[in-house]
Amino acid sequence: MEYFVQQLINGLTLGSIYGLIAIGYTMVYGIIGMINFAHGDVFMIGAFIALAMFLILTTVLGFAFLPVVLLIVLIVAMIFTSAWGWTVERLAYRPLRGSFRLAPLITAIGMSIVLQNFVQITQGARVKPLPPQIQGGITLMEGSATGISVQLSYMQIIIILTTIALMAGFTLLITRTPLGRAQRACEQDRRMAALLGINVDRTISLTFVMGAALAAVAGLMFVLLYGVIDFYIGFLAGVKAFTAAVLGGIGSLPGAMLGGLLIGLIEVFWSGYFSVEYKDVAAFSILAIVLIFLPSGLLGQPEVEKV
Repeated sequence: MEYFVQQLINGLTLGSIYGLIAIGYTMVYGIIGMINFAHGDVFMIGAFIALAMFLILTTVLGFAFLPVVLLIVLIVAMIFTSAWGWTVERLAYRPLRGSFRLAPLITAIGMSIVLQNFVQITQGARVKPLPPQIQGGITLMEGSATGISVQLSYMQIIIILTTIALMAGFTLLITRTPLGRAQRACEQDRRMAALLGINVDRTISLTFVMGAALAAVAGLMFVLLYGVIDFYIGFLAGVKAFTAAVLGGIGSLPGAMLGGLLIGLIEVFWSGYFSVEYKDVAAFSILAIVLIFLPSGLLGQPEVEKV
């Protein structure tokens, strides 16, 4: 029982990171119908910016108060990563918005390769370590018979609470604010939204910026949780986050978060009870099974063909 609960906590933590990245995929697809395959590498950029800023503040400038350091790192990472997201949209996606559907897909893959190689050339191919910064935790259960105790680390608590807060905040933003109404209008009909006075280009750019900011939060949490990053983490995390968005129902924010949690739980439980080498096979197999019976995903809405 203790082992199961521990794996459940680990899976929810990993799934929270996947869910934050998946929201970026589902927001872009919901508005313009494009899959931003460079979004995973924007997450990787955010992780590298967070690591570099953390080292500058603690090593070069000598800041020692960790909460203030992490807040500054988060703000700087979100600003720079949002700028990356805006630049990618402005240069790579906006000129192809009216083109045939494969053109943006090819461009997205190209941007992903560009970002990977840019970081590999500038930062090197070796992994970049970061010593643990937030240590300690809470013991939830003590297994006297098995000798296994259930630990909930402070870092895991921060990740789960941050994910819940961001999910609630973005849900309110989409449902209760003028920007959210503009996004939903662009999702339904961009041409009609433009005729009604909505700045479609600005709305889409802000959507890319918001998704990139969430990717920066996920990048910082990834660095603090695992303590090691390289230029390739964006591809792996991006593919799994995209899988999570499809599994939950691409275009649905709650679906993206639900899919991220499910992918994280599948990976962790499969690694814990079966073979770690086949955890990705298990995740994609579950995706295939779900899509056979629910083509729109768990929470996705089927597309209605207008006549």
